[in-house]
Amino acid sequence: MKGNVLEAIIGAVVLIVASLFMYFAYISSGEKVKDGYTLLTRFDDASGIMVGSDVKLNGIKVGIVRSLELDENYQANVIILIKKDIKIPTDSSANISTEGLMGNKFIAITPGYKPEKLNEGEEIEITRSAVNLERLVDKFLIGGSSKSK
Repeated sequence: MKGNVLEAIIGAVVLIVASLFMYFAYISSGEKVKDGYTLLTRFDDASGIMVGSDVKLNGIKVGIVRSLELDENYQANVIILIKKDIKIPTDSSANISTEGLMGNKFIAITPGYKPEKLNEGEEIEITRSAVNLERLVDKFLIGGSSKSK
């Protein structure tokens, strides 16, 4: 009987610790973007980007990815939602980046210098897809094997 009470207490402690962990993970998950304006970005390869991925400007989260779809030219159209108080210059660029070597992918916006700002539904025209390490390794291995023959 003593063993059952001890097991129940340990189980309760484990549940409380797990609940606290989930609560702190939710709180520290970052600022949520609920209200803003949408912009279009087009990438040749949007691997790793998904709905809800972060959009950062100089390392600070300013938006999220709202939707992804293919256009008639097989480019990835990525609609991003930007906080309404952040105005993006028209000559800005967007590229897909990674947090660390194997981290999550996000869209990084590099602000331009023009005084004109992008409005709802307009496009960030200068984009660059992420570097795909697997493709680079494949090219290296294939290129290396064809030279040795």
